[in-house]
Amino acid sequence: MRQRHFLNLLLAGALALPVLSAAARANPVVLFDLKSGKVLEHQDAFKRWYPASLSKLMTAYVTFRAIAAGEVALDSPIKVTKHSAGEPPSKMGFKPGSVMRLDNALKMMLVKSANDIAMAVGENIGGSQAAFADRMNAEAARLGMVGTHFVNPNGLYSPDQYTTARDLAVLVTALRNDFPQYAPWFSIEGLAVGKKAIPNYNLLIGRYAGADGMKTGFVCSSGFNMIGSATRDGRTLVAVVLGERSAISRAEAAAKLLDQGFDTPAAGSTTLAALKPYGDTLSPNDMHDEICKKKTKEEQSEAAPTVDTKDKPKSPYQVKLDHPTLIAVGLGGATGPAPKAFVDQTDQNYADVPLPSWRPDKPLPAGAAPAATASAAAQGDQPAKAAN
Repeated sequence: MRQRHFLNLLLAGALALPVLSAAARANPVVLFDLKSGKVLEHQDAFKRWYPASLSKLMTAYVTFRAIAAGEVALDSPIKVTKHSAGEPPSKMGFKPGSVMRLDNALKMMLVKSANDIAMAVGENIGGSQAAFADRMNAEAARLGMVGTHFVNPNGLYSPDQYTTARDLAVLVTALRNDFPQYAPWFSIEGLAVGKKAIPNYNLLIGRYAGADGMKTGFVCSSGFNMIGSATRDGRTLVAVVLGERSAISRAEAAAKLLDQGFDTPAAGSTTLAALKPYGDTLSPNDMHDEICKKKTKEEQSEAAPTVDTKDKPKSPYQVKLDHPTLIAVGLGGATGPAPKAFVDQTDQNYADVPLPSWRPDKPLPAGAAPAATASAAAQGDQPAKAAN
């Protein structure tokens, strides 16, 4: 009887630990083993959240699928449209009409988290932003991302663009398992664009032992999001952290989760596939006021805060890499097939030239409509445009 009571106490303690751990966290997290799919820790995994630039992981996945289907190639041209060039930072700032290789565009999108490039990729692959978003949602449905919806390829804020920590874990699993050949792109330490060096916003890369991915994201309403992965002794763990308060705290939170996972290799009794929805799955969390009304402009950035040379960094994730390995990217070199959807869409865009009105000193031809009056023109009537 005494032994049974002791076992019950042990069991109660084991069950209480995850509860205490979860209670200490105020934002969604998921930690899982990539190979087995075992969930090592989770909190509010089905809570609706704004993905911010984590959306670009789905943009990459849709693009990888397009490459596999033969729609495009790595050296296919990606043209910067007027619309994509107008997207707000973070961005590369290339002018409309600029053309780059698809693989370079994807690296800029994943490392720099460039919103203009992500939009250009979406418009070129899908033919339009809306058409590409349809493809993103179709892939989300196929993968079983039940709490996710996309309206754009770059993650800029929209109330209709949302996801969950669990769904992002599913997406990461698909990315790494379906397209392992692109895994090195998620661990690039930085880019070289001409003489300019652009560091990766993922502060685990080059600083956390075994770090090999994946992506960061930030808009005011989402807070600081991050998916960090690391591989040690052949075991890859992935930490999904949403809604942190700074670029540093999200890196520290992801590192702490990964540390816990590597310290307990036998943990995890459920899998991503078996994890059932729980909690509030419909109400989005909006951190706009907390993040962007109470923080300075410098703090509202994905980049690590600058540290004066005489000061010691408060976190290892503030330390700049001494000699980061930079991958050269830029414009040009696009000799592959043009994306068919973009070509087809471009062919439908006609010049916005007003149709000439009939000369008033000549009689109207049969069936012609009367000329617009001055009052009609003053009310904003415009010549009809060809359908796009």
